[in-house]
Amino acid sequence: MTWTIDAAHTHLEFNVTHMMLAKVRGEFEDFEGTIAFDPENPAATEVDITIDVASLTTRNQDRDAHLRSPDFFNVEEYPTLTFKSKRVELVSDNEAKLVGDLTIKDITREVVLDVNYAGQAQSPWGTTSAGFTASTTINRTDWGLTWNQALETGGVLVSEKVGINIETELVKQAEAEAEAA
Repeated sequence: MTWTIDAAHTHLEFNVTHMMLAKVRGEFEDFEGTIAFDPENPAATEVDITIDVASLTTRNQDRDAHLRSPDFFNVEEYPTLTFKSKRVELVSDNEAKLVGDLTIKDITREVVLDVNYAGQAQSPWGTTSAGFTASTTINRTDWGLTWNQALETGGVLVSEKVGINIETELVKQAEAEAEAA
């Protein structure tokens, strides 16, 4: 069964520690993807997501411009991030590990997302939605995101660890539409 991301009810968020003191949060606002998900066989789930890097926002224009620059994501040369699943490892009826390839700046590394399945519901408009949360932590330097500055008091300006948190609602596509796609 093919499902699409309901962008109005999905958040792709990230966080890093700034100056060794506090977390700075941001999100990507433009993304698309499809998920092949069968609740009767969740281990066969396939995920394919593309994220528009220029759509990132941290609610600070100067910081956002710096993140889009060659110091970080270099959106002129690498406009998208992608995630393609490789396998699903079931942990329980509503928990799994989603293993896949994350590509940033043409560097692909395997990541593992801890996923929780919230279930399904029928909308008042007759569509079926499914809810998921997912999270992981990556080291940004593994993808060539190495810019930093040392602090006089010790430590660095931006942590290497990046938390990724996803809240998503998927909408089931009609079988005829899925077969035509």
